[in-house]
Amino acid sequence: TQYSFKEVFGTLVVQKKVFDVVAKPLVEDLIRGKNGLLFTYGVTGSGKTHTMTGSPGDGGLLPRCLDMIFNSIGPFQAKRFVFKLDDKNGVDVQCEVDALLERQKRDVMPVPKPTPGKRQIDPEIADMINVQDQCKVEEVDEDNVYCVFVSYIEIYNNYIYDLLEEAPFDPIKPKWNNCNTPVRNGDFIPPQSKILREDQNHNMYVTGCTEVEVKSTEEAFEVFWRGQKKRRIANTQLNRESSRSHSVFIIKLAQAPLDADGDKVLQEKEQITLSQLSLVDLAGSERTNRTKAEGNRLREAGNINQSLMTLRTCIEVLRENQMYGLNKMVPYRDSKLTHLFKNYFDGEGKVRMIVCVNPKAEDYEESLQVMRFAEMTQEVEVARPVDRPLCGLTPGRRFRNQAFQEELSRKLEMRGGPVDAETEEQSVLETILQNFPPLPACELLDINDDQTLPKLIEVLEKRHKLRQMLIKEFSKAVLTFKTVLQEFDCSVASKENYIKGRLSEKEKTIAGQKTEIERLEKKIKTLEYKIEILEKTATIYEEDKRNLQQELESKSQKLQRQASDKRRLEARFQGMVAETTMKWEKECERRVAAKQLEMQNKLWVKDEKLKQLKAIVTEPKNDKPERPSRERDREKPVQRSVSPSPVPNAPPVRLRHRRSRSAGERWVDHKPPSNLPTETVMQPHVPHAITVAAASEKALAKCDKYMLTHQELASDGEIETKLIKGDVFKTRGGGQAVQFTDIETLKQESPTGRKRRSSPSNPDPPEDAAESEWTDVETRCSVAVEMRAGSALGPGYEHHAQPK
Repeated sequence: TQYSFKEVFGTLVVQKKVFDVVAKPLVEDLIRGKNGLLFTYGVTGSGKTHTMTGSPGDGGLLPRCLDMIFNSIGPFQAKRFVFKLDDKNGVDVQCEVDALLERQKRDVMPVPKPTPGKRQIDPEIADMINVQDQCKVEEVDEDNVYCVFVSYIEIYNNYIYDLLEEAPFDPIKPKWNNCNTPVRNGDFIPPQSKILREDQNHNMYVTGCTEVEVKSTEEAFEVFWRGQKKRRIANTQLNRESSRSHSVFIIKLAQAPLDADGDKVLQEKEQITLSQLSLVDLAGSERTNRTKAEGNRLREAGNINQSLMTLRTCIEVLRENQMYGLNKMVPYRDSKLTHLFKNYFDGEGKVRMIVCVNPKAEDYEESLQVMRFAEMTQEVEVARPVDRPLCGLTPGRRFRNQAFQEELSRKLEMRGGPVDAETEEQSVLETILQNFPPLPACELLDINDDQTLPKLIEVLEKRHKLRQMLIKEFSKAVLTFKTVLQEFDCSVASKENYIKGRLSEKEKTIAGQKTEIERLEKKIKTLEYKIEILEKTATIYEEDKRNLQQELESKSQKLQRQASDKRRLEARFQGMVAETTMKWEKECERRVAAKQLEMQNKLWVKDEKLKQLKAIVTEPKNDKPERPSRERDREKPVQRSVSPSPVPNAPPVRLRHRRSRSAGERWVDHKPPSNLPTETVMQPHVPHAITVAAASEKALAKCDKYMLTHQELASDGEIETKLIKGDVFKTRGGGQAVQFTDIETLKQESPTGRKRRSSPSNPDPPEDAAESEWTDVETRCSVAVEMRAGSALGPGYEHHAQPK
């Protein structure tokens, strides 16, 4: 199984490399005013506490973080009690007087206070905090003053306890009796759990937690070690010193800018920045069947696993909300651990996790779960806080103030003045008193004593002479000082005169500049007046322009509407003209066709009469024409007349096929078996057609045209053949459908309206009869009438073509 992480450290990695990669960026953000969270996670016995605290000679992440902080802000730290934390997770700045009173109050307290020079560092931790790297943050704001506060808490059985609280109890081996209740004596007080609260900035904090102001790495780590001794540990089957609680070491850094003089702290609470770095050593996840835990150890293991499971659930819900755009509620309140750090997961600072893995084969399953969770947490994106605003004061104020103080001291030394007036005065008095001879004993024990008084007189005379000498020297010094003072007054007067001359020159220059300024102001007013007039004129012109533009737009819109109306009327008139034209064209065609038909019928009647007349004239006179009897015609079956052979001079008649207008397409020729063959000259013929007796889906699928040959008996007894045509379409269900479009009618009838004569039985007819028969056949007209579906002609109208 493979897992991917930002960085992987081997078993031989040194603490410095882990610190440079993981914790150093968090310390840099802390000094720049941003929050950070670093916690170690892993199976019990995997080295979480070792990674956080280190070992003698090789300090872990916590002492290195402290060392880097104090190396960076060492020369810029404020005095004690200048910054004061309140009980609502805030910080205030006190003036120098209040801070001095706090320090004096602390000095008179009976509790012994460790001083930096006399502090006895625990030999167990001396090697841990002796870091030789001297790592520090670059580009620290030197115009700020800094102060560091530390606190140390533990989360045990989902309760929060203060490890720095001064209480006379032994948390490692508590004095419980057999009834599992504390022993009631004056020496033992059970620890009180703390409550989580939310401040005005919606940050979580522990109420009533002890926060110690520290000024060095040694002092801070000593505070940590004092709380570390109170942390709950126990011996389990997997670890001799197994952490039974989650420990949280909180480093708070308060910083505020100096005032404009660079001397005192700015007394504005809005400019105070409070950032914190939380170093969390999680208790190890474990399986009770492997640790063989029972009783209190079993209850501790259950609470540890429950808090770690809540942490995993919160991370998973955050991941789902970000990946799928959900808005699930994150269960921070299910555990004190997640509730305390919910602000970090909501975007109040950077979060770093160190996953500790033990390569033991027995921890295989637990290690897989740990690495799977740690890899999943990398997909959670936490918003970053916005950088704090600048205070707006000039940078470099501190160094300018220091340079000013040094220069002032140097000037006083050069002039002979005291660097420190009080110290100099005390030293002069001590020197004078030492130069005076001491007074002898003045007690007279004997009336005849003649040595005491002379000695006293001698000493007093010496002291008087010395005093006179000092008075003379003092007078000389006074005269010298008066002379120096007079010289100084003269120099000051000359300088005043020089300054007055320069001031008069400057005043003249200023007066000239004021005159020039007044002239320019008048000019500016004139120009402003002109600009105002031009602006008004421009406004009027702009208004006229807008009005004209609106008028132009309205007229253009009106013209567009008129043009669109004109186009619409033109299109309407064109449609009406086209419709009327088509109507009259059809009417003219119909009338012309009717007229042509009428003329053809008249011509045909005349030709028929002439032919009958010719037949009567050419008929032999001795032969009487046999009058056909109707009874015989009724008895004889009607037979089709066979066209005789053409006369020798006439060209042979060829059978003509009516060509379909869609000869290039594939047809289905549907001819029912009941159809009779016709003897007309014009026969329907479709090339490349599939002839079928009954319509089938297989044949329709191959073609795109369909033709049905339908025969019926007309009113005159003749067979009328109709060709019904249509288009083949594919349906949505995969079948075929036919839409009929045209109907062609093929009909054969006699020109005279009588029934056609049958073919003669005499195979050798006379010449006149042959002529008559040919004329009779020739005059018969086989005409095909085409009628479209929906035509106005109707099925009863037949169009007779003009014979050629």
